[in-house]
Amino acid sequence: MTAEARRADSAADREGPLAIALLTYKGNPFCGGQGVYVRHLSRELARLGHRVEVIGSQPYPVLDEGFDGLSLTELPSLDLYRSPDPFRTPKRDEYRDWIDALEVGTMWTGGFPEPLTFSLRARRHLRARRGEFDVVHDNQTLGYGLLGDVGAPLVTTVHHPITVDRQLELDAAEGWQKRYSVRRWYGFTRMQKRVARRLPSVLTVSGTSRQEIVDHLGVRDDRVHVVHIGADTDLFSPDPSIPVVPGRIVTTSSADVPLKGLVFLVEALAKVRTEHADAHLVVVGKKPAEGPVAQAIERYGLDGAVEFVKGISDDELVALVRSAEVACVPSLYEGFSLPAAEAMATGTPLVATTGGAIPEVAGPDGETCVAVPPGDAGALAAGLGRLLGDPQLRARLGAAGRERVLSRFTWARAAEGTVAHYREAIARSRGRTEGARDGGRCASGRSGRAAPADTPVEPSPSTLTPESRTTC
Repeated sequence: MTAEARRADSAADREGPLAIALLTYKGNPFCGGQGVYVRHLSRELARLGHRVEVIGSQPYPVLDEGFDGLSLTELPSLDLYRSPDPFRTPKRDEYRDWIDALEVGTMWTGGFPEPLTFSLRARRHLRARRGEFDVVHDNQTLGYGLLGDVGAPLVTTVHHPITVDRQLELDAAEGWQKRYSVRRWYGFTRMQKRVARRLPSVLTVSGTSRQEIVDHLGVRDDRVHVVHIGADTDLFSPDPSIPVVPGRIVTTSSADVPLKGLVFLVEALAKVRTEHADAHLVVVGKKPAEGPVAQAIERYGLDGAVEFVKGISDDELVALVRSAEVACVPSLYEGFSLPAAEAMATGTPLVATTGGAIPEVAGPDGETCVAVPPGDAGALAAGLGRLLGDPQLRARLGAAGRERVLSRFTWARAAEGTVAHYREAIARSRGRTEGARDGGRCASGRSGRAAPADTPVEPSPSTLTPESRTTC
């Protein structure tokens, strides 16, 4: 039994197991945070003894094997953004119903349909299985289909408001055509605002995200609750047998978007190499063929000093992070930052910006990391150079970073906190149901299951659209 398992078992939920439907419209665990969240949270919920059914669309989630009560139900879309033919037009025999037509029509007009269309398919699926689940947990779909009756109390996780991504892309867009394209693509954020304001319980991953959900989405302050996520501290752990490669800097960037700040790290690398000739960057993510990052690599002559790796296994990722002298999170904004927590868990010293919630994870400058302002290539270069030139500082920050993660940010803790909010949602729904008794007869369709009393809400055809531009 691993350390994570022992911690979870020692705090196992003794109020009885729950039947949980965990929804995710984008489940790839190797590209973006949603799939990582679903994979690790579902495992730890199952480890606590609950029955977890992950209901997801393409790219389908990958779940850990060997856990009783953990299963995957595939809820297929038309998979319009699949590789190698993204933005494809489906063949006539692929269409199954009006939701498919809506999905294609939204894509044709420049929008991103997946949050809406997945929510509609999920509602239909959940209603057909009424009474099978104690709680429905939505992972940031925030689609119209999840308003009203979905067969069980609803809890939603919002990692951070996507309005932040939208504004950063608008700020970086050049020309009215590009700005129009960004606005249309992010048109779904209007839907997410409307849905979020009507949700009874919203979970988020940091205090920074909590405040932005209140400010940007207009959700009532008392409905938003922080449950920190974390690293798999058994997998992401130090291993002195892995040789450290001199000058190696590792970062994770799943998409060439302004939010991730990769272009500033490339510029910083050029500066660092004037004093540390062996400095080089390994990016976990897809190599961009064009755009700001590709242009910066060419401009500074860094073709041989920047490497991109994609589709690597968990073990390969851990070995890569362990082999680095420094890990870096250059993002302009993060709602949490799993890469920061994972790097710290391996004992690799971290340079991170102070964008969004990153300081909540990485901790104080000089104590558990080197912290620099976001969007400042000069400050990044100074921080990287400082660590590359000081082995003792690297060792001290690496050890302190791991201790911070162990004490605050593990998936076992995340699962326990999430279950507490499930039970609150169930109790709240049961209270509403008991208040609506008719002639002494409970409205619940099954003993111990609370039947939602909300009125179904049909989707608005005027708001048809992604969570992020990453479609891998």
